[in-house]
Parts: sequence; C-alpha cells; structure tokens
Amino acid sequence: MSTSHVIIGDGIAGSSAAETIREADPDASVTVITDEGEALYNRILIKEFAKGKLPEAPISIHEPGWYEERDIDLQLNTHVTTVDTDAHEIHTHSGDVYEYDKLLVATGGTPTQLPVDNSDAEGIHHFWTFQDARAIKENAERAENGVVVGAGLLGIDLAAICGAQDVEANYLMRGECWWRYALSPEGAEIIHDALREKGVTPVFDSGVDRFETDDDGCVEAAVDPNGERYDADFVGAAIGLDFNTEFLQDTDLELDDGIVVDEHMRTNVEDVYAAGDITQFYDVLLGEQAQNGAWGSAKEQGSIAGANMVADGPEEAFEWVSSYSITHFDFPFLSFGHPTLGDDSVERKYSENEWRRVALKDGKVIGGVLIGDLSPQSKLKKLARDNVDVTGKEELLLSETIDVDDFAPEAEQ
Repeated sequence: MSTSHVIIGDGIAGSSAAETIREADPDASVTVITDEGEALYNRILIKEFAKGKLPEAPISIHEPGWYEERDIDLQLNTHVTTVDTDAHEIHTHSGDVYEYDKLLVATGGTPTQLPVDNSDAEGIHHFWTFQDARAIKENAERAENGVVVGAGLLGIDLAAICGAQDVEANYLMRGECWWRYALSPEGAEIIHDALREKGVTPVFDSGVDRFETDDDGCVEAAVDPNGERYDADFVGAAIGLDFNTEFLQDTDLELDDGIVVDEHMRTNVEDVYAAGDITQFYDVLLGEQAQNGAWGSAKEQGSIAGANMVADGPEEAFEWVSSYSITHFDFPFLSFGHPTLGDDSVERKYSENEWRRVALKDGKVIGGVLIGDLSPQSKLKKLARDNVDVTGKEELLLSETIDVDDFAPEAEQ
C-alpha cells in the first residue's frame, strides 16, 4: 500500500517538498492543499509586475498541468480548518477529510495589519500574494501621493513600486535609518539617497499613529506619532507576518511565533513536518532556533522535509546560508545569513555606493550586508558555513578580496 503524503501550502516550500517526494517515491500518494486560487508563482517577481516592469506571464512557475504530469493532487481554494494528529486527518472548510501518513505544514504567514485607526481603509495595501500585487499595481498607477510603512526588506519593495509608478511617497520609519538592525546609518544612507532619487522621501523617527479617510472610506492621509500629516491615496504597509497556525491550535504541536522544528524539519509530533517562513528551525550554524523568510531557504527546507518524509527519519539536515537580493537600484544589494543577529560586527564604506557589514557571533560569521560589490559573498558564506573562528582577524573580512585561507588556524610549530 502506498504512503500518503499531504502538504498544506503551495508556496515554494510546499511545492519543493512535493517534487522531492515524487522523485524519491514514484508510487506515493501526494496531495497539495492551498487556500490560494492559483498554483505556485514567483514571489520574487511579483514586485516587478507591480512596478509595471513585467507582464503576468513569466510570474507563474507551475501550471496546473505540472501537478497532473507528476500525479500530484492539487487542491486550490481549499481552507484547512483543523488537523487531528492522533487520527492523522485533515479537515477542510467544505467538510472534506484527508488522511495522511506524513504531513507537511508549509502555510507561511499573512501580513500583519497596523494596529491603528482606519488601517483597513480602501487604498491601504499589504504585499504578499499575486492578488495583492495586482491590487497594488492598479492603485499605484492612478495614485499621486503615497505613504510606505515598514523599514525592512518588504517595505522597500513597496517604496520601489511607488518610485516606478511615479507616486510621490513618504517612507515613514520608526528609527534613524532603513533596516536599522542590519545596517548602520552610514550604510543605510546609500539606500536613502537611492530612494530620494526615485521620488521617495525617507522620514525618520516616524511611523503611523492613524490614517484619515474620505467619506467613501478611502485613505487620504497618514498621521505620524509626531502629529505630522502626509497626504496619501496609496499606502503600502509591511510590518511583519502573522504565521498561519490557527488551524493547529488544538494540536500538540509546539508553536512559538511559528512552528518549532529541528534541523530535519521535524516537529515535536510524530509524522508532522514543517517548512518555509512558518518554521522556527534549529539553525546548526547559529546553534539556536532561528527564522528565515528567504525564497532559497524555503525551497531548501521543503526539499529536506520531503526527503526526510520519504525516508521516514532524519536523513538530511538543513545547513543553509540564505541570501536576499534587492534589485531596485543602480547598484546591487545583498544580505546573507542572519545580519540582524550577533554580538559584534565590522563594517566599511568603500565608495559612494559601496559598503559592507559582517555580523559576528562568538567570533564567527553569521550574516552580513553587501552594497555595491557582491563578490565577497561566496567567501563570507563559506566562512559562515564552515563555522570558522575569525577572532583577531575580523578586519580581514573587510578586505577588497577575501582569502579564506587567511582565517585558517596557524600551523602547529
């Protein structure tokens, strides 16, 4: 009798797991359940679509035929209401019941809504799905003034969309610079200047106290905690994710701002795995639980979960240094690993558009940010992957060209 694998979520983590399972076990039953109305698409490219730079066509990754060819049962527009881990059953909104031998939860998250007045007004957008991108593009194309909230990697996508769609926007940030936990003001100033060139004005020590609406319930302004008022007929908000775990509340799964898993993507409940944004995974490089929302990380986690589900045990471990690129400006930008963590860091500005910062923990590289010159990334990632102690040689991490051998322990006399 074939093994039944059920995957909840058809993002890159769930889809990658389905593909891995099918390749490893041609006879297994594989079902993918998603509450979205379309099959896997490229979350990285939807921002280019919203900017008006790409048509819809290249954004879809899997046509429905992809699943049929692989004998994967894809259930769109299907909302899971409960999971019974004792009975190995999944219940959906329509009353259907799916039985599983192995279950993967890869449901990701839903953008957090600002906890302020009128945050649900017409014209206030969160950016996560392809449907979101369509609504953002349509609104941005006719908007004149915009406000962006959320000084992180998703917020800057919304700022870039305003710039590309000629929306004069104010980017309201709570701290003194963009992505303040990963960049110092010196490095962030490169980003600030690039935003200004696109017609987006960074506003520091700000945020949103409330939104004002017109008589039709459409947003017309944001008021910050300082009492400053900013006209806006377009608002983009990206202040984080609420992880989609409501349907798991009655289970014994360990939930801690996501689903806690080990390095093999196993939860604390037998036969249940999790992958992607939703995981609080054991990061073997950090030596502690961590979270990571990067596309490549989610894809790798899905593959590892799928392999271990088929193997019925912990055969493969997740050892990954993720990276995230921003392509909105004339210069490249890349973050890797965990640039917001650590107990120390080194940084240097090399030129007007070139800067580097490397985050360290216990004398080891755990992440960083590269602006302008991305060539050191492979060497820095290798140092992180190999857990190399760089104590006393931190300044070498800022060399124009990094030589990994320079960090090798001194040969014994």
